[in-house]
Amino acid sequence: MKFIKSVFKTMKDTTWPTKKEATSDTATVISTAVMFAIFFAVVDFLVQWVVSFVA
Repeated sequence: MKFIKSVFKTMKDTTWPTKKEATSDTATVISTAVMFAIFFAVVDFLVQWVVSFVA
């Protein structure tokens, strides 16, 4: 029972992000993931091109 009370107290003390903050953070994560995907795709293409040119 003590654990449950502690959980509820912690939930009340937690500061949750606003909808605007959550949307902004989500957009940042998605855009960063897309940028990394593009970067690694370009690097992969270049490495394949170099390997096929050399071999």
